[in-house]
Amino acid sequence: MASLGLIVGLTRREIRNRFNGTLSGGLWALLQPLLQLAIYSFVFVRIFNARVPEGSSIAYVPYLAVALWPWTAFSEAVVRASIVIQENAALIGKVAMPRQALVWASVGSSFIVHLAGFAAVVVVLWLLGQGVDPRGILPALLLYVPLFALAAGFAFLCAAMQVFVRDLAPLVTQLMPLLMFTAPIFYGSRQWPSNVQFLLHLNPYTTYAESFRALLLGMGAVDAGNVLVALAAAALVLFAGLWTFRRLDPHFEDFL
Repeated sequence: MASLGLIVGLTRREIRNRFNGTLSGGLWALLQPLLQLAIYSFVFVRIFNARVPEGSSIAYVPYLAVALWPWTAFSEAVVRASIVIQENAALIGKVAMPRQALVWASVGSSFIVHLAGFAAVVVVLWLLGQGVDPRGILPALLLYVPLFALAAGFAFLCAAMQVFVRDLAPLVTQLMPLLMFTAPIFYGSRQWPSNVQFLLHLNPYTTYAESFRALLLGMGAVDAGNVLVALAAAALVLFAGLWTFRRLDPHFEDFL
């Protein structure tokens, strides 16, 4: 396991590099999601006249936002981390360091940036009276822990295999929109025929989307069984990712 100090240092570097050259600096992590929120409000409500499919009194924008922002953190973490070993080939060749730290830092920086954006969006929706229950904020933040573990597991798998199969990163980038549209982010699970709704839960993000809406918007209740399955899946994927990474790590330099 890479040292915590090294991971923290690399994570700071990742976040700093993201905002180098921007006028607002790190403040962009808060401004960008709020700008996105305004755009979604205009596009989905004013142009497409979107409505919550379950017939709830909740407006469509908070319905979409509380499920979309955690997905953005998950998706970006996996995509960015899938090429982190390849991108740092020069550093790996010069410095003896645990390569796991690069993956942890890449995933961590994505989650930190988008968690800040998620917090800003939730607070703004609450202040605007958009049905956000402040009592659900802490449990929702705790739900980020298994989501982070799930993203890290996939990130380690992709980062390790990308060294040997260079086509993997573009494939992952194309698969993420497919996963997004097969999870109930833009729509509700009840819009699927009842006899095939179970297929939605083959997508690992489905439980998270439904749980965030239950916690923050009071739309239904958190399904404890599904959450336990999600926790087990996150632990299993993280273990598989770390195991694969450690097995392939000794051969990285031969292919970089």
